Amino acid sequence: MASQQTPGSDGQRIRASDAEREQVAHILRTAMGEGRLTLDEGEQRLTAVYRAVYQDDLTQLTADLPENGRRALADLPAARMAVARQRRRKAMIVGAAILAATVLVGVWMLSGAHVLWPGFLFFFVFFGPLTRGGRHHR
Repeated sequence: MASQQTPGSDGQRIRASDAEREQVAHILRTAMGEGRLTLDEGEQRLTAVYRAVYQDDLTQLTADLPENGRRALADLPAARMAVARQRRRKAMIVGAAILAATVLVGVWMLSGAHVLWPGFLFFFVFFGPLTRGGRHHR
């Protein structure tokens, strides 16, 4: 396939890495498995992937696939590990909030006060992590 001149930030084409080639190869294999590409088309494109030198050469190989085939990358182990890491982080935040709430109630019970004086802190313990989480999404 002929390549277009897609300049990088300094006006030069950007070379493709082996990892980028493997990602595009995974996208093409997934497209072949879904029936979006015939075996012949898939083999031709896979050959072109491993011959590609520049990133824009790779982009052309997936341009006619839905979302450029990026949905297939969610199946890669690295993507699954990132999701698992994010779930563990959220579980740790919830666990810390529950622990803090338990400590606050315990201190209140031991103090013998009639008013739940640490009650205002529950707002920060429970709603603080929720409000911070929305700002960190990419």
